[in-house]
Amino acid sequence: MSEIPKTPEAGEPAGAGELSGERELALRARQLDAEDALAALRDRFVLDGEVYLDGNSLGALPRAVPDRIADVIAREWGELRIRSWTESGWWTAPERVGDKIAPLIGAAPGRVVVGDSTSVNIFKAVVGGIRMAGKGCTEILVDATTFPTDGYIARSAARMTGLAVRPVEPARIADEVTERTALALVNHVDYRTGELNDLPGITAALHSAGALAVWDLCHSAGALPVGLDAHHVDLAVGCTYKYLNGGPGSPAYLYVRESLQERFESPLPGWNSHTDPFAMDPAYAPADDIRRGRVGTPDILSLLALEAALEAWDGVAIEDVRTKSLALTDFFLECVTAYVPAGRVRSLTPNDHRRRGSQVSLACSPTLSAPFGQGGAPLAGEVMEELIRRGVIGDFRPPDVLRFGFTPLYTSFADAERAAWVLGEVLGALPEVQPGASGAGG
Repeated sequence: MSEIPKTPEAGEPAGAGELSGERELALRARQLDAEDALAALRDRFVLDGEVYLDGNSLGALPRAVPDRIADVIAREWGELRIRSWTESGWWTAPERVGDKIAPLIGAAPGRVVVGDSTSVNIFKAVVGGIRMAGKGCTEILVDATTFPTDGYIARSAARMTGLAVRPVEPARIADEVTERTALALVNHVDYRTGELNDLPGITAALHSAGALAVWDLCHSAGALPVGLDAHHVDLAVGCTYKYLNGGPGSPAYLYVRESLQERFESPLPGWNSHTDPFAMDPAYAPADDIRRGRVGTPDILSLLALEAALEAWDGVAIEDVRTKSLALTDFFLECVTAYVPAGRVRSLTPNDHRRRGSQVSLACSPTLSAPFGQGGAPLAGEVMEELIRRGVIGDFRPPDVLRFGFTPLYTSFADAERAAWVLGEVLGALPEVQPGASGAGG
């Protein structure tokens, strides 16, 4: 099998020492960074010389986290021990941290609780939503392009409740919802392409048919305004380790619209969601607020790491983050057009700002695939490996997608320009496959 040509120095594009000061787009990037009102936020994170464009999978480490966790371990756990449940506020952390996330997703205090994984919270939201739906409902709609876990959980919840699952493209939900639909589970941003789905329009269409709207915010929270309260979303879930930078495996969150909280019946009625947990009453009586979304003892170390990570958002307006996100992705696409040989990548991410999240997904041209894999398998994975070797960190999704996530709190315009330059170098070194050439691996 042929290999992608490599440059001598990892982390630096060939000729960067001579050309970086002369590239017009590099000069523009420096000017854009100088004018960026959010540029100073970069200092709130632990970063190095790499271009980190994988914050849509795992956010960078906020500087506030290590000292906070050291204190939690040494003092709150090491010295105060069990007293920290009250004296250090451990017991109320799920709601307190939820209130810190709430303004980033357009929710008022008391509507978000943090704990468990995204998958567990999807299960709570879907089953809880089905239980609130009308008696004549026979189906739930699931985003046909959804992240796999959402589909797995939805199908399991449907089997348990006797409903059918019907996959529907997000753009078709308004046309496909019927009076028999209990709810729709939809991704706000498509994890593969970065396309932003119409949360206000889809939610309104579902409500018009009497169905509930359940949104997965994993790829939008912390990158763009969501407006859960303003758009009357019923239930929403999301992770905190992507644009919220909470750390690997940090706990997820559940949003329940205030008017639905007294009707929300969790399928996981743990003791933490009891109205009086320490009464140890064998009869379950749910709390009368967002605490209904709790289950068992919270993961305090991860939860408090997340709380410290959210300090990076102090004084930051999500609208300003959105403005920078769109500017970054626009600039990156412009640089890709300038640096990458024509026809070698194709953007899967919409140009229309109304339909774009905060990532850019590029498909490698099939005319480049034949020499780099058995039987002409796409080479995108190998391209990403080489980008990472050269200090540009993105990720790959089969069969041919290169994903680049732009986290406005710490991603610079210089990062965007350098990433596109290196991508151009890597793809420019590849031989083009002529029409009619054999697709067999070499």
